[in-house]
Amino acid sequence: AGCEKEPSSYMWIYILLGNMLRGIGETPITPLGISYLDDFAKEENVPVYVACLHTIAMMGPMFGFLLGSLCAKLYVDIGFVDPGSITITPQDSRWVGAWWLGFLIGGATSFLSAIPFCFLPKSLEKPEEANKDKTSHGLLENTGAARNKLSPEKSKPRKWSVMLKGKLLGNRMYFTFLCCSLLQFSGFIGFLTYKPKYMEQQYGQSTSKSNFLIGMTSLPPVGLGIFLGGLIMKKYKMGIIGATKFSFTMSFLAYAISLLHFFVGCDNYVVAGMTVSYE
Repeated sequence: AGCEKEPSSYMWIYILLGNMLRGIGETPITPLGISYLDDFAKEENVPVYVACLHTIAMMGPMFGFLLGSLCAKLYVDIGFVDPGSITITPQDSRWVGAWWLGFLIGGATSFLSAIPFCFLPKSLEKPEEANKDKTSHGLLENTGAARNKLSPEKSKPRKWSVMLKGKLLGNRMYFTFLCCSLLQFSGFIGFLTYKPKYMEQQYGQSTSKSNFLIGMTSLPPVGLGIFLGGLIMKKYKMGIIGATKFSFTMSFLAYAISLLHFFVGCDNYVVAGMTVSYE
């Protein structure tokens, strides 16, 4: 009779709201951070700074997998039950790790790391070559202000749909880059989502060890590649065309090497009732 009643926990609502707040807080860092670097750093140093930004961003999931590996070794009710009374191990299929502990540690770390942002200056001194253009920049601003006074009807706020269609989706280079990013991240997210479970099922590994292996073998090479790409762009002072050719070459090689995954695999496990009969 107890199995007929479905669980009535609303914990998923709190997780949903927490992820929404996290997304709102994380979103400004990349677009505004890159713009911040582009405005106040020397032009030849921007690729390296942006590469460092993305490399650090890739280290986050790596430490997250390591933290998940540690939490998975702890029982879900750690701190509320006597560890000596637990008769199962992490290798047991009934084992549930302390998944909630990672949220507390990650949330506290994010809060502490956000405090220094409150002490950053509103603006920085621009490089010397940018300071030389202050006079012309000020002249352009005054000219633009005069035009706005003469034609106030043009200063009306534009609709989001018009701006999205005209400046964003109307830019062929930006739209192509957007589609490319969607395809890349779709494949990458699927890889990270299902590979730990695949390692558990195919190779008989525990959840803790699967997360540890993913964090140590999959993400560090990606971060290293991003950093090296920034250094190469700085060394050869690549423009838009050079960066495009470089990106195309590296992406093509990556996709070609990824085809080797089709030749790697194991036979499926024998599952009673699915691949074989119960007898």
